[in-house]
Formats: sequence, C-alpha cells, structure tokens
Amino acid sequence: MNRNVLSRRVLAGVALAALALTGCSNNPENGENTAAGGGEKLSGQVMVDGSSTVAPLSEAAASIYQADGGQPGVNVSVGTSGTGGGFERFCKGETDISNASRPIKDSEKQACEAAGIKYKELIVANDALTVVVSKDNTWADCLTVDQLKKIWEPGSKVANWNQVDPKFPSEPLKLFGAGTDSGTFDYFTAEINGEEGASRTDYTASENDNVTVQGVAGTKGGLGYFGFTYFEENADKLKALKVDGGAGCVEPSLQTAQDNTYKPLSRPLFIYVSDAGAKKPHVENFVTFYIESIDDIVKEAKFVPLTEQQKGTLKSEFDALKAAA
Repeated sequence: MNRNVLSRRVLAGVALAALALTGCSNNPENGENTAAGGGEKLSGQVMVDGSSTVAPLSEAAASIYQADGGQPGVNVSVGTSGTGGGFERFCKGETDISNASRPIKDSEKQACEAAGIKYKELIVANDALTVVVSKDNTWADCLTVDQLKKIWEPGSKVANWNQVDPKFPSEPLKLFGAGTDSGTFDYFTAEINGEEGASRTDYTASENDNVTVQGVAGTKGGLGYFGFTYFEENADKLKALKVDGGAGCVEPSLQTAQDNTYKPLSRPLFIYVSDAGAKKPHVENFVTFYIESIDDIVKEAKFVPLTEQQKGTLKSEFDALKAAA
C-alpha cells in the first residue's frame, strides 16, 4: 500500500475514533451541533457507507477535507459494507451518503421511497473493473469476454487454465472475487455473464477487495476482479489482464476507462446523498467540498477523472438537491 493510501486510511480511522468520542455531544436527532458565531463553525457526524470500490475515494475526500476544509469539528466515517449493504443502511436513514459502484436497483429505490428517503445520484469518478492474476502467471496476458464467461458463468466447471485455452499450461485455476452485496459483483456478472447476479459460486467471495488481492497474489493460478484503484495500489504483486470485448485486447487504464474503449468493463462510480443529509449544514459543507475538490480527490485516490461534461452534471445535480432540500 502506498504512502498516500496509508495516510488517508489512518486519518479515516482517526476520524472514526473521534466520531465515537464526540458523538454524544451532537444533537441526537440530526447529528449536528454548530458552535457559537452565526453557525460558521460546524460540527457533527457525516455517515458514509457502501461500496468498497468507492471507499478510497470518499476516504480521500475525508482526508483532504480534514486538512483543508476548515471544519475540524466535522467527523467523516466511511464504512465498506458493499454497495447493497450500503443502500440497505441508506434507505433506513442510517447514513447520509451511500458509496455505490453501480446505480441503485428498483428494489432499493422502493425501500427508500417506503421510508421517505429522497436522494440524488452523483457520478464522482470513473473506473475500469480490472481482471487480475498473480505475477507468477506468465502465460495469460489477455482474455476475451467469452473466455471470462466460460470461467465465471453459473455452473462452470472450469478448474484449470488449460480449460480456458489449450495453449495455457496445466495449472489449477483458483478464483477470487466480489461478494454478492458488492456493486462490482452486480456489474461484472451483468457485463460478462449477461445477467446481474448470475455467477458460479465456488470461489472465494468477499466485499473486502484486500481478500482478493491477497488470494490472487498468493496463488500462481489465481484470478480475480475488482476496481482499478485496488490494482494500482497492488501493481507490485498483481498483473492486470487485457480484455477483448470484440475489438481486440485493451488494457485497463485511466485513458481507456474515460474514453470507454475498455469494453465492457469501464463504468461510472457514484455517491448518493440523501435530502435529509443535504439539510444538515455540516453534511452539505462536506459534500460541497467533495464536489468542488473532485479533481484533487480523484487524483489522490488514483481513480479515473471525470470528463468536463460529467463535472458540469455533478455540480448541477447537487445544486438541484440543495434547492429541493
């Protein structure tokens, strides 16, 4: 893990500890406590949960906010229960912001609506969902979508690399990947297997991408998938495969994700902000900072930057949420 990633995660842990210490002093109904002086100094909890893929982005936002946001009394807590787990909490009103690596599902929309939770979907970065193997894998550099489907489709019995391609050696294939609460799982299965949630089940599944990193890195015949950021953080011990979506082998990168030539595994990443959260001055302050500093945040977290059009849409969407709140 590089120094920047380590520092922001340490800071996020400090913020969480501070949250536990200061929580009892905040208003129990809205988590807000403004200091004297016309409300210029803010304090309170900003509760964030959801996708482990998007978490480093929100952690970077929290880190930069703590250093430069001018609101030391505002504590940002970032959880990683997966996109689905995050929406479950969000639609119960337990969090202000939900990190998501896929759009909200109809069933989740209905849960939010039933609880009276209104929200705005904000695209904050782009990503290249990355298929990785061990550094010891010297035979595979590119897989087609059909080969990935052959490996991952429901009921697949592929257990050796020579079953993927006869040119590959006889090496046991061991799979690692996202758990079923992960937006990465939903996206990967939809794009590779043709149906969201359709996947073989005999693999090591986790919402914690570090489990996949460790598993693949420690297994010569290992293969897994997760967001591009996690590959970049662990490029010293993993190899990213090119993917052939029908137009030839394309490597995952900042450029290929942004120009959408890395098909079909480039995607947008989201945060969802509740209207109740946007009404809290300290949450609004944090999200405003998040949006206004998005270029620095994306660079710090090593995600794929937004296009100029996406940045314009991001600002207008949040302005609309604030106006509605």
